[in-house]
Parts: sequence; C-alpha cells; structure tokens
Amino acid sequence: MTLALIPARGGSKGIKKKNLVLLLGKPLLYHTINAAKNSKCIDKIVLSSDCDEILRYGESQGIEPLKRPKKLALDDTTSDKVILHSLQFYKKYDNIILLQPTSPLRTALHIDEAFELFKREKADSIISVCECDNKILKAFISDKKGHLKGICNDDYPFMSRQNLPKTFMSNGAIYILKTKKFLKNPHFLQKKTKYYLMDEKTSIDIDTLEDLKRAEVLLKITQ
Repeated sequence: MTLALIPARGGSKGIKKKNLVLLLGKPLLYHTINAAKNSKCIDKIVLSSDCDEILRYGESQGIEPLKRPKKLALDDTTSDKVILHSLQFYKKYDNIILLQPTSPLRTALHIDEAFELFKREKADSIISVCECDNKILKAFISDKKGHLKGICNDDYPFMSRQNLPKTFMSNGAIYILKTKKFLKNPHFLQKKTKYYLMDEKTSIDIDTLEDLKRAEVLLKITQ
C-alpha cells in the first residue's frame, strides 16, 4: 500500500500564505491534491500542516488532515522530519510518496510513471529531477589552507563539458520511499536511489510571485 504525503505549512517568506495563494483561480495546494487524487498508484492521501486553514481546505477536498506541531513548521524544518512525524501514524504503508505543493505542474501521470520506475527497478527511493548545466563540475572549492581543489575531483575542472557526466538537480516534485528503509535511514538518498527525469517547464518550483506568474502561463498552455 502507498501513502501520499502533502506537506503544507502555514508560513512562507517569498509569498504570504503561499500554499493557499490562487493559481488559475484555485489554491496552489489544489493542483497537488488533484494530481494525487488522479494517480493510480496512491491508496491514501494525507495533508500535513500546522495551519488549521490549510487543514480545513484539505478536508473540503476529501483529504485526511494531520496536524503538525509548530516546531516542525519552521523555515529550517527538513522534509525528512515531516515524514518521520507522519509515519508515527501511518507506519502500515509500504511506500510513501512526498508531493510538495510548490510543484503545480507535476501531474498524476508524472507520479504514476515515477512509481512504475520505482517498482520496475526495485529501488529504495526515487527522486524527481531535471537536467542542469554540467559546467558546475568544473568549479573549485578552497580547503582550510586556501588551496584550490576540484569540487568533485581535480580532473573535471580541466575536461571539456562534452566529456563530463550529466548532472541533475532535484526539482522537489516527487520523492518515493520504501517506508521500512526510510525508518532505518531517514534520508532521501538510499542505497539504491533512482531518478525520474522531468523537463524544465514541469519542474517549476513556486518560491516567488514571478514563479507563480510563469506557472500560470504554463498551466494555461497545458489545459
């Protein structure tokens, strides 16, 4: 059985009440709830929040609410802590899918494709990513003595970009985990972690009003 967990705290810095801000006339949170409800691989959807207004909205959409303590809704609260809190109440589920509301262009199809990859590859976890410029591998860091070292190794900074490996950035849209594995090692990068590749447009992450405007344009095109 598979649990979808939607983490949606009340506070936010870039956009006030971000998870409830309107995107094409619907709260930002709606788009993730809708994707989860239309997914074929999810058995239960839970909304984790410290905010009663958000929890009431989730209930109005038929989603089970889980009140999160304020100490787990701070700016520096990590997603692994939110998952661990949720699993205190939902340990019976074999798998957990984390779906952040800030990825409104992630669809049910994306979720189902990522889950199919998860099953097919017998992975411990899946992280959705988009490809990013591998030029970062040519960067340097400085050690404690001020000496330069390659960010990954000392060969990459002098190689052509064509010969460098591809690089990927987590887009925050989908994380899939085996519950038992995660409880033993509360980390998204498990022993056997595979990636699910998404394009740049569907990978948009809402952090600013500019992101919101761009997402609105993209959603209008896809609808």
